[in-house]
Amino acid sequence: MLEALSLDGRAVIITGGGTGLGRAMVRALSRAGADLVIAARRVGPIEEAAEEARALGRKAIAVATDVTDSSEVDRMVATTLDELGKVDVLINNAGMTQQNVRKPIWEISDDDWRVGMDTNLSSAFYCSRAVSKHMVDRGSGKIINVASGFGLRGGRDIWMYCCGKGGMVQLTRVLAFNLARYGVTANTIIPGFIPTVGTDDMRESLPRGGANIPIGKLGKPEDMGPIAVFLSSTASDYMNGEMFTLDGGGLAAGMAPAGYEPLVPMEA
Repeated sequence: MLEALSLDGRAVIITGGGTGLGRAMVRALSRAGADLVIAARRVGPIEEAAEEARALGRKAIAVATDVTDSSEVDRMVATTLDELGKVDVLINNAGMTQQNVRKPIWEISDDDWRVGMDTNLSSAFYCSRAVSKHMVDRGSGKIINVASGFGLRGGRDIWMYCCGKGGMVQLTRVLAFNLARYGVTANTIIPGFIPTVGTDDMRESLPRGGANIPIGKLGKPEDMGPIAVFLSSTASDYMNGEMFTLDGGGLAAGMAPAGYEPLVPMEA
């Protein structure tokens, strides 16, 4: 079983890999043996993440990429093939949280909508499109999309984030259905609220403690590492089109914060 979880010799692309949940996954993947291409817009964080992986003896390349630009995505994948020779796993982790300022729908501009949907959904489509033919030609590959609990329920005035992450769940299903016959699988990780620097601007609409979560505590970025390793490994080969929820039971039995309280006490 431990051999099945090894990522030795596997080439993994991870977007949004310089900070937050992505950085935690980079650490776990490199410890498990993966060689990595780490993509994001800012060079500094992804180069730091790559240095951590190299210190463990892994090949790691930082590629500055705006994943909302399909030409930059194509260049990133081409760089991966040039440097590592293959793509075994794609992890679509890039997303927008810092710009999730709460707005009523009538204040959301066309540009707000386009930027939010491009970052949270179109980017995953571009990356999946760019690697899929290569994976199909090789007869193997894994695509892992990182969605959110907000992709399965509403969130207070965070329109593009909820819609984009919901779209990620459906993108996974369509990829799984269409690529499985070629040996390529797709699955979704659905984290609950895991505080990072990127979620600071969402703090008014998110829980500040574990009172509403059955397990009694909020998640940590490090919690993402083991599931990313598992889904990247041969141990998960028969899993396809699945959702792996990592939220302490929040969706199963927790109380979603609505952002307001009743004006009068409810009667039993």
